[in-house]
Amino acid sequence: MSDLAAIYREYLRCLNERRWSDLGDFVANHLSYNRNRMTLADYRALLEADTTATPDLQFRPDLLLADADSVACRLWFECTPRYRFLGIEPTGVQVRFAEHVFYRFREQRIVEVWSLIDKDAVRDQLSGGA
Repeated sequence: MSDLAAIYREYLRCLNERRWSDLGDFVANHLSYNRNRMTLADYRALLEADTTATPDLQFRPDLLLADADSVACRLWFECTPRYRFLGIEPTGVQVRFAEHVFYRFREQRIVEVWSLIDKDAVRDQLSGGA
């Protein structure tokens, strides 16, 4: 499969199905996440923590662009945190927010991730402000 958009959609399916043992099919053993070096195991732990805190978290691509080695995506989330999520305590309220994320691929696996999550939107919704 050489179409990077298709590979990325399969990566999202892997995340949504919580197939953590398959994560290495899509992510390199060493990568950069917001300029922080980490291993595949570190990245997996990050994703597992988010999905443990918010069991109904589903990664839904709203906008998706891909070229030869990069993917840009606006992910849309609608979920209900049960445990501390993004540094914010849950209140039982469903939240809706976006993540703007950019990936660089090498040999069809993610080697760099730049992520920007609208934490203010999450905080406002959990505090009753939105």
